[in-house]
Amino acid sequence: MGGTRTVRQMSVKQVLFRSGAAVRHALTAWNTGGEGIHSPRLFELVRFVLRSNERFYSWQHIEKERRRLLRDPRVLHVTDYGAGPGGQRGQTESGVQGGVSTYERTVADIARKSLERPKVGQALFRIVEWMGRERQEAIEMIELGTSLGISSAYMASPARRDRLTTFEGCAQTAAVAQEVWQALGLTNISCIEGNIDTTLADTLYRYARERKDYHIDIAYLDANHTTEATLRYFATLLPYLRAHSICIIDDIHHSEAMERAWRDIQQMRAVTTTMDYYHFGLVFFDTHYLRKHYKLRL
Repeated sequence: MGGTRTVRQMSVKQVLFRSGAAVRHALTAWNTGGEGIHSPRLFELVRFVLRSNERFYSWQHIEKERRRLLRDPRVLHVTDYGAGPGGQRGQTESGVQGGVSTYERTVADIARKSLERPKVGQALFRIVEWMGRERQEAIEMIELGTSLGISSAYMASPARRDRLTTFEGCAQTAAVAQEVWQALGLTNISCIEGNIDTTLADTLYRYARERKDYHIDIAYLDANHTTEATLRYFATLLPYLRAHSICIIDDIHHSEAMERAWRDIQQMRAVTTTMDYYHFGLVFFDTHYLRKHYKLRL
């Protein structure tokens, strides 16, 4: 009973924290169409990409898969290398052994509580589509935290020549994601299963051995929502990021831990500009950009 009470107290505390964070963001964020953004490239991203009203046909198919998942009664035995009970979006009570959480959840419950919002998924799609047009070549993407594969689908849909490598700790969750991608005909996604603390570094090292010019164009972090893990993932990715790269960090106001990680990343020497869209943050590395941190509304 004591453990259950702790989980509930953490949940109430998180709800209050997130409500306060949402109010603070609403009061301080710019409702801008790009005005005040000094870099022409970033102005274009804000004004003509993220604030665009254009819709894409593939979104309908992805959201159809989301609706299917929301009705899926299958029970998964989830293996979670993340923050444990209450630490991540949609976490429930679990048994913890050796730092690994295990628990049972239905696919529908995961879809309801853990999948990225359509608005955020569509923002990911827009960023990928824009960078592909800008660079006129296949782009390399990394996603940490596959879940049921909906955000992966948004990232992989703009161009089938792009390559997305996504990392997921739970084999059963990854198997459901594979079903989603198969239904959507997405063959440009590679899923790496296991503890991201080991699989991420090993995979990036292997890619760099295979291709001497290997780099990451877009990285999306939505895995272990703790300060230490977020900073560790970011540090592992950093050597493979270039001036044009974009790192997208999800749930930056999910908790005090995530806000602390976001502030620490903003202060890093390699980081020049950041954009806080409340549900996610964008990190840029081009030394030609002003060292500035924007709070914006999507």
